[in-house]
Amino acid sequence: MLFNSHIFIFAFLPFTWLIYFYLNKSRLTEMAKAFLLLASLFFYGWWNIKFLPIILLSILFNYAVGVSFANNKEKHKISDRLLLSVGIVFNVSLLAYFKYVDFFIENINNVLGSEIGQLHLILPLAISFFTFQQIAYLVDSYKRKTRETNFLNYAVFIAFFPQLIAGPIVHHQDMMPQFSSLKNKIVNYKNVILGLIIFSIGLFKKVVLADSFAIIANNGFSHADMLNFFQAWITSFSYTFQLYFDFSGYVDMAIGAALLFNIKLPLNFNSPYKAVNIQDFWRRWHITLSSFLRNYIYIPLGGNRRGKNAMYLNIIATFIIGGAWHGAGWTFIFWGLLHGLALVTYHIWSQLQFKMNIVVAQVATFLFVNITWVFFRAEEWHDAINILKSMFQVENLGLVFTPELLFILLGFVITSLFINSNQIISLLRSRNRINKHIILSFSLLFAVALIFIQNGSVFLYYEF
Repeated sequence: MLFNSHIFIFAFLPFTWLIYFYLNKSRLTEMAKAFLLLASLFFYGWWNIKFLPIILLSILFNYAVGVSFANNKEKHKISDRLLLSVGIVFNVSLLAYFKYVDFFIENINNVLGSEIGQLHLILPLAISFFTFQQIAYLVDSYKRKTRETNFLNYAVFIAFFPQLIAGPIVHHQDMMPQFSSLKNKIVNYKNVILGLIIFSIGLFKKVVLADSFAIIANNGFSHADMLNFFQAWITSFSYTFQLYFDFSGYVDMAIGAALLFNIKLPLNFNSPYKAVNIQDFWRRWHITLSSFLRNYIYIPLGGNRRGKNAMYLNIIATFIIGGAWHGAGWTFIFWGLLHGLALVTYHIWSQLQFKMNIVVAQVATFLFVNITWVFFRAEEWHDAINILKSMFQVENLGLVFTPELLFILLGFVITSLFINSNQIISLLRSRNRINKHIILSFSLLFAVALIFIQNGSVFLYYEF
């Protein structure tokens, strides 16, 4: 089920909200939680019910390992490190089987000239997200940072529908106290209004902005070998803004939907195209993934504890893994490598104490990110190369004033000058009451978004 669908907005979300709070009001709190779990699994299974056993298997296995950590503390039957290793191997193997096995077979065939048949597996929805979330949970349990012995609590933590499909990646110790809080079991009308406002902003980003940029980007990438200089840059900029508005729109809708249930999801975007260096960009873009990569991959690899050269290798390795997490393809891996090399370059630059004008730094960072997104988007390696060649063939300008150019300028204005959703939430929370003019303004935004809804317009990160 899609956030940007009429059935979700007008049926699933209000029905789930009403029943959840009705059960809580009737002091049937465990039944309310069970209902929320069933609703979340229904939400997940709506996309393809064949994937439901996979997520249930994953939840059951990781819950059992987490409980084993808790029991092992008292009985010492098995090494905690062995338990953790088994848990991580299971999660990585499950992800690798569905996401990478055909990629491995294809490359083996290319190298050896063999003809091993591919399995043509369909990637289960959200497997990348719920796998990373559960790996984080196991590591936190191993370190005794969190503990969960109630299966219903754990299942809700993983399956809670607002963040299930594409994040943010959340931590058990941040989420479960919110579900246990008595005040969160009562309707909070300020949270309801805030949630609807942020959901409306996200919906507008997705169906009005992202889906409009998608038309331009898809047309450009489907004719990658025919673009002139101007068209190539329009194509790359269009995808840069499509990806931002699509994913940040999803996150806004997730945060908004969760707020209806008095659950506060973590910050995941903070105006990333305002970044003044590549490190700043990764502190603003997909923040929960960046935190996961840092805490559960970069630091365990050694971080910066073994000298500069080892640190640089750890940075590059972490970003290659991050690239591969996004997709089973050499373009994703190369995209990760480019960002890893850029971050290493930034560290060396900083150590040499070089300075750059802040405007120049912001433009340079944005252009680097825009260029590397070409590899992220291209379906084939040669498509990316063709577009990049056209972007730097200045003799073939083809410069004309088009409506697409105006739309690109709009993208620059919104991402560079406007306040973001997090700042809007902060401003609205600081008010004692949200006046009718604000509510009317965002109601209009929601109404416009409804006009643009195209059922079936999938979020980009559903593919990862």
